[in-house]
Amino acid sequence: MSDFPSITQIEAATLSAWPAISTVLDGLWLARFARGYTKRSNSVQCLDVTDDTDAPARLQRLVDLYLLNDLPPIFRVTPLAGPGVIAALDADGWTRFGETQVLAMPLDGTFEAPNDCRVMEATDPNWIEALAELIEAKPRELGILTQLLGLIAPQTAGILIRDGAGDAVAAAMAVNAGGIGVYLNVVTRPDARGKGYGRGVMHAALNWTRMSGATHAALQVVSDNAPAVNLYRSLGFAEAYRYHYRSPSDDGAN
Repeated sequence: MSDFPSITQIEAATLSAWPAISTVLDGLWLARFARGYTKRSNSVQCLDVTDDTDAPARLQRLVDLYLLNDLPPIFRVTPLAGPGVIAALDADGWTRFGETQVLAMPLDGTFEAPNDCRVMEATDPNWIEALAELIEAKPRELGILTQLLGLIAPQTAGILIRDGAGDAVAAAMAVNAGGIGVYLNVVTRPDARGKGYGRGVMHAALNWTRMSGATHAALQVVSDNAPAVNLYRSLGFAEAYRYHYRSPSDDGAN
């Protein structure tokens, strides 16, 4: 779609918006490591569709590297994975899972955010505590989450709505990554879903990224999360492309 950034631009923005703790490059294959917190930050992906030579050997090197770091090998297969990469994954029996839609749209309008929606620094301990509560993060997960939030280099905001009792009810994170607004950790408390809180934090997030200079918006949503997909499409997002994950068979991991 001509009014979308390219796949490479969106991938660059989303990688910047959600970092890893450490990375390894094998040519233009990027391996990311974040102590197991989220698949995106603990998987391999290709940055250039033409870089698919010697794929079986490179794939095995990266499998060994993940096992060395006590992490399960995972490959994130985007449209930037070349035919040689797909053939190597297929030949080793890597199992497909976690299909995800990447949605995008131009940021050329304004959105009505609720008055009780707060925009905070994403490293603000109060926002991190509220987000951790909403996603039910365990202590170890909270430590990694806090570390990852501190590693985000672009402009970033935490969006939060509290209910009348002062308890966190919905949150989202917005990042202006090279002029593309990226949205993550969009969550609503289970007992408050369907009441417009998710739409409210997204309106505030979209407004913040537009005001900070972003011209386009992009996000990632699991394909079978119908309520989230419907919400984002109602906001104006449309599908740019899809990706999925692969994990090796028992034989491929050895």
